[in-house]
Amino acid sequence: MKIHLTSIFVDDQAKALDFYTKTLGFVKKHDVPLGGEARWLTVVSSDAPGGTELLLEPAGHPAVKPYRDALVKDGIPLAQFAVDDVRAEYERLSGLGVRFTQEPLDAGPVTLAVFDDTCGNLIQIATQPR
Repeated sequence: MKIHLTSIFVDDQAKALDFYTKTLGFVKKHDVPLGGEARWLTVVSSDAPGGTELLLEPAGHPAVKPYRDALVKDGIPLAQFAVDDVRAEYERLSGLGVRFTQEPLDAGPVTLAVFDDTCGNLIQIATQPR
């Protein structure tokens, strides 16, 4: 068994696609209209186009807003992405205007940072120990 797809709720799929591709560097994999403005919209790592897909899911369900609001209020990231160098990625993303809620922090063998994805979520980046 392996993880094939995971999702995050986003306020605006077009805005999320722009942020996740142009800013973070992911690549669009699927973009299927579902009726109305909703789409089955996934992105993947440019380094692993056949790898795990991230579904940019519309945040329309009534349970989503209180759930995400509580996570953001408590500073809890909804997802974590691995990067080779958190400090370098922090500098790159900061230069693109990304707002970080936690600057790079050494936490034992892992370095972490947390940013706002502009779509209603906090996302953590982490460098795993080698």
